[in-house]
Amino acid sequence: MLYVVPTPIGNLEDITLRALRVLKEVSVVLAEDTRTSRRLLDHYGIKTPLRAFHAHNEHAVVEKVAAELAAGAIMALVSDAGTPGISDPGFLLVRACVQQGVRVECLPGPTAFVPALVASGLPCDTFHFDGFLPHKKGRQTRLKFLAELPYTFVLYESPFRLIKCLDELIVVCGPDRPACVARELTKMFEEVKPATLAELRAHFGAKDVKGEIVLVVGGKEKSQNVKVKM
Repeated sequence: MLYVVPTPIGNLEDITLRALRVLKEVSVVLAEDTRTSRRLLDHYGIKTPLRAFHAHNEHAVVEKVAAELAAGAIMALVSDAGTPGISDPGFLLVRACVQQGVRVECLPGPTAFVPALVASGLPCDTFHFDGFLPHKKGRQTRLKFLAELPYTFVLYESPFRLIKCLDELIVVCGPDRPACVARELTKMFEEVKPATLAELRAHFGAKDVKGEIVLVVGGKEKSQNVKVKM
């Protein structure tokens, strides 16, 4: 059995009672960063052993861990923050478990893009989540694709690349496209800033940006001059 356990994205109170019980009962917690996860476990008095499972070693250990689980081990998978598998290497282990017939149980819990999307005020009945954009190869192609979507899209971004990303979005989407930047979600200095892309560029360009970023951008509006065939 593999339990996929979401952990708080900031505020340590944002963890379910079930998640705490599972983290206590499993034999091992697989963690993206054992130091970060140890702080969470220590906060709740959980003594379960931790084992590293991160982007630098997942290909080397994923089959070994999946084999242990197939043999009867019961483990939990956590990321540094949020739900494992969303823009992190947890997906590889879950896929290996599914392929080997290991039962995977994913608990509900924190994921950064959901509160950012809802708080943005942009339509969220239909949306596209793209995670982190490619740094180089394929980046411009991806941006042009996103700009043409008729519904809201969501990106993750580093505070060090936010201004660059906003500049690129202004080029492909136009300066007046509605958007929202959410950073430091659930933390003391949480900021959710809905505005146009140009206004967001001016706001964040004038300050030292800190914290992980969720960028929500409205979809392309349909032309008012399109003729509908009856």
